Amino acid sequence: MPHDPGPTARALRALEILRTRPTTTADELAVRLGVTERAARRYVGILKEAGIPVESARGPHGGYRLGRGTRLPPVHFTQAEALGLVMAALGGRPAVADADDLVGTALGKVVKALPESVGRQAALLREYAAAAPDPLAAHPDPVVTSSLVEAVAHRRRVRLAYRSEAGNAWEEEADPWSLVVRHGRWYLLCHSHRADAVRTYRVDRIGEVHGTGRGFDAPVDFDPVAVLEENLGTGWEFTTRVVFDVPPAEVAPWIRPPMGRLEPLGDGCVLLGSTRNPDMYAQEWLAGVPFAFRIEGGKELRAAAAALAERFTAAVTDHDSASRTR
Repeated sequence: MPHDPGPTARALRALEILRTRPTTTADELAVRLGVTERAARRYVGILKEAGIPVESARGPHGGYRLGRGTRLPPVHFTQAEALGLVMAALGGRPAVADADDLVGTALGKVVKALPESVGRQAALLREYAAAAPDPLAAHPDPVVTSSLVEAVAHRRRVRLAYRSEAGNAWEEEADPWSLVVRHGRWYLLCHSHRADAVRTYRVDRIGEVHGTGRGFDAPVDFDPVAVLEENLGTGWEFTTRVVFDVPPAEVAPWIRPPMGRLEPLGDGCVLLGSTRNPDMYAQEWLAGVPFAFRIEGGKELRAAAAALAERFTAAVTDHDSASRTR
């Protein structure tokens, strides 16, 4: 919207708000438009005068809503919104610049449909901005993702086919609680009836999704991101136990949830968890913690840390020896 929009611009903005929110009170409309409640009602009146059926509902759950059969104008973008859309696409999916990329073709259609005054900068940004590919990112099948979203929204149990990183494949029934995007990867957070436990599955490794016709009750007031992070640190093949001689409050900011659970231990604390990749755990996670620690559990993690220490010690020793011989 312009800096100081006129009545027509505000009325169109009110129409867009009513289109995206099934029922909007006059107070909510006023806040979104940045005007008084009286002014918001006036803009609703402008829409009615233009022949747009805006219905009013009284009561505690009342407000304004669009009548059935309302024909809406095309979606309008500001230049900032158009640029933000292209930047988000490039940031989350570097391949969006490729002509055969699914999101890239969709984004191209959106940019071409924009007015010249709005779309020119967005088109230039898409053409000349480059994004480095993310080797860890994975893009799930839109059809599979859509089926899962539908099941999450309607609380319907599904039967899915899954393939693990090791290549093991199985089918199971699951109650899909939520979809979470984490570091470029999509995860399904669910209750697995096969394991009778909470599980996180990579959506790009789900081959098929079928409804079962059964419903389920999802946990109340749970944080999907927090539950996912906590679950990523449990249930892996190799156990870990790392002891610190400093209080948990000092160590906690350096601990990622997938590393495990931090608990008090005497005057210090202990990190309990598991991992599927001891080398990564030692090299990328533990090596970044700026406190002394002891690895008391997980022979695989101890071996990975010892190998890392030996490699760095050799690097320093070779450097010192070479300096003395010159």
